[in-house]
Amino acid sequence: MKQYTVTGMSCAACQARVEKAVSRVSGVSEVSVSLLTNSMGVEGTADASAVISAVEACGYGARLKSDIGETEKASVFSEEEEALKDHETPKLKKRLLSSVVFLLLLMYITMGAHMLGFPLPVYFKENYPALTLTQLLLAGIVMVINRDFFTNGFSSLLHGAPNMNTLVALGSSVSFGWSLYVFYDMLGMLASNATAAELMPLYHDRLYFESAAMIPALITIGKMLEAKSKGKTTNALKSLMRLAPKKAVILREGNETEVSIEEVSTGDIFVVRPGENIPVDGVVISGSGAVDEAAITGESVPVDKAEGDSVTAATVNRSGFLTCRATRVGKDTTLAQIIKMVSDAAGTKAPIARIADKVSGVFVPTVMALAVIVIAGWLIAGESAGYAVARGISVLVISCPCALGLATPVAIMAGNGVGARNGILFKTGEALETAGKISVIALDKTGTVTNGEPVITDMVPFDGTSEKELLLKAYSLERKSEHPFAKAIIRKAGETGSSFLETENFRILPGSGLEAVADGLTLRGGNRNYIGDFCSIPGELSKKADELSGQGKTPLFFSEENRMLGIIAVADTLREDSREGIALLKKLGLKVVMITGDNKRTAEAIGKLAGVDDCKAEVLPIGKEEAIKELQAEGRVAMVGDGINDAPALTRADTGIAIGAGTDIAIDSADIVLMNSSIRDVAAAIRLSRATLRNIRENLFWAFFYNALCIPLAAGLFSLKINPMIGAAAMSISSFTVCMNALRLNLFKMQKRNDGRENSSSLRSAGDPSDLDDKANNNKFKERNTDMEKTLKIEGMMCAHCEANVKKTLEAFPFISEAVVSHEAGTAVVTLSGEFDETAVKAAIEDKGYNYIG
Repeated sequence: MKQYTVTGMSCAACQARVEKAVSRVSGVSEVSVSLLTNSMGVEGTADASAVISAVEACGYGARLKSDIGETEKASVFSEEEEALKDHETPKLKKRLLSSVVFLLLLMYITMGAHMLGFPLPVYFKENYPALTLTQLLLAGIVMVINRDFFTNGFSSLLHGAPNMNTLVALGSSVSFGWSLYVFYDMLGMLASNATAAELMPLYHDRLYFESAAMIPALITIGKMLEAKSKGKTTNALKSLMRLAPKKAVILREGNETEVSIEEVSTGDIFVVRPGENIPVDGVVISGSGAVDEAAITGESVPVDKAEGDSVTAATVNRSGFLTCRATRVGKDTTLAQIIKMVSDAAGTKAPIARIADKVSGVFVPTVMALAVIVIAGWLIAGESAGYAVARGISVLVISCPCALGLATPVAIMAGNGVGARNGILFKTGEALETAGKISVIALDKTGTVTNGEPVITDMVPFDGTSEKELLLKAYSLERKSEHPFAKAIIRKAGETGSSFLETENFRILPGSGLEAVADGLTLRGGNRNYIGDFCSIPGELSKKADELSGQGKTPLFFSEENRMLGIIAVADTLREDSREGIALLKKLGLKVVMITGDNKRTAEAIGKLAGVDDCKAEVLPIGKEEAIKELQAEGRVAMVGDGINDAPALTRADTGIAIGAGTDIAIDSADIVLMNSSIRDVAAAIRLSRATLRNIRENLFWAFFYNALCIPLAAGLFSLKINPMIGAAAMSISSFTVCMNALRLNLFKMQKRNDGRENSSSLRSAGDPSDLDDKANNNKFKERNTDMEKTLKIEGMMCAHCEANVKKTLEAFPFISEAVVSHEAGTAVVTLSGEFDETAVKAAIEDKGYNYIG
């Protein structure tokens, strides 16, 4: 998609006009214009010059955004930063201050002197032609100061694309023109020797010079407030751009040289000291340190980095000295890709925006026609020309297409910003909208629900063999293998400092196991059938193997000659937050399905531990797409995955969600990317989508309701008479209100615990009644919550089975309503429903074979 910067747009009608013009260009397959960011995305084969010409033909300006990162001397984000800068507010402020000086003089004469009795110079006493001429001059000056409304508005009208500026220009010009006609009428009467008493009604009742000046001034105030609030909705994107490092220290011929970030190339060696930003994406080639990745993932805990680990631009080295090799620079860095995703999403349309677009395209011409009808109607009804004209002017200036045009993009930008700050990236506005409408979540097992890396969960030595001997001989046998199960054993041996025996005659038997000779004795490892061919497997060991298999683990049998050494069980363990994340998804009313290529028994065991509603087992990579098609019969489906084999399913799903630690292909195929690689963030993304969609509906309701109510009132129906100045003020307030409502999304609470309550570190959700409690109740709730939770330290847990055992034991107590257990952390967080009996808990835990620390 080619990106363009569009200039001259002021409202939704402008946006609709540009889209319509560009969509007619030969070779354009899709076009999306954003009033918020003044940008346009064009898909297709159309030449850029043809697109720009189409935009210029309808009265606007356009230029192709330069391809960021293409030239070494160009700043990666300079153009984007420049496009997002608030250039409008300073100009509007200057215009407003200049207008106010002359407007105050005008209002003093029209209202102060004649309505409130303020004094005037003797010369002006009953000199109505002089007073009228003074009003004409003051109003004219204010209109000249705000001439942009008139030049843009009438230019758009001549191009057949009337917009909001056209309504303002017409309203002000008609007021001025009518008043000018009255002035000439007054001069004619004066030539006929009319008295001051005869001129007074003309002066007091039929002049609208103050409206002619006040309309553009009030709209300028509204525009300034709108520009300011629109600027705030892009703060998240601007904050991301400010994270981009400006300098890097690279090694050249052994010397450290500080260069600008644009001079760093792929393959360059750079160094990072404690406290410095990592300049580009790279890999550590020497040194170690702790890197704060909060800017990218939202996770505040620093991540340890050592040789071979990857580092990301804009993250901060908190400790240690790192020497790294640059792998991705310029537009290819992770930060640049995140910024591009957020920026592109702001330039795309959510489906709900099409309602406003259809209305906006015909809104201004309709309002102009209504104003003519209103004037004609009142004249036919017998009202004076002055009254009829005032009602027509009010209709013109009170109508607000801006609120319609801003209703969706400001909410999309604000929602995207909140997501980006928390490591949740929506690629398009449509993704942000549709995520909240899904009813089924499909989770890939490996790497999404589980860690994607087998670990040893159980060691069952047999016939006098110790755990140490079993690991020693298994390590000696497996250390030459590349199998994932072998890596689990090698890793365990490294952690425990196990030694090994030198082996020879190493052989791999595909589908069965492997063997080697150590100290003249043959060591074998593999599945039950293979080992059973060489030695007898006792019934109790087979029973234990069946038990382990039932828990989703893979038992590996080891023997030495014809003697059984024992069993080592390996499993791909659950991610630490999988169960909590799945519980959060279920609390949102979603059906959670796990898809895996594992056998049914293993899949069901893992699914039960994870808490999913259903498992689809023995699904080949090519079959995942078909599984998604089947699930779509139950409603909208979101697929969460991380691997290359997930890409077709991610594309097939209504919403594809890739975890950030996954492959580039999976990320490219997805609609949403989770930088934290956490299932909890899937629930957060859905909640954010729902909050954004709710905000858009509120904005659209306000925009439609405002126009549906105010236009009839301005027309003089219901026996009400709205002054054109009041209409202009109401128009300004409507756009400002829509922008401010969208900014409430910045108060959205990103995470909830699996009990449905929000994390204390999160922000309060906007627009969600279920999240809003008064302060007094909230404070009581916090105090009660502190007393109701305790974290227990328990040692000896080795695997998910241990977690389940401890959880069951704790939840058996009547005073514990829930226990969240983690064998990795060695903790159990219990929610209490009564007085905590520590003695009883300690006895029960230790009775199960674990150590209760406190």
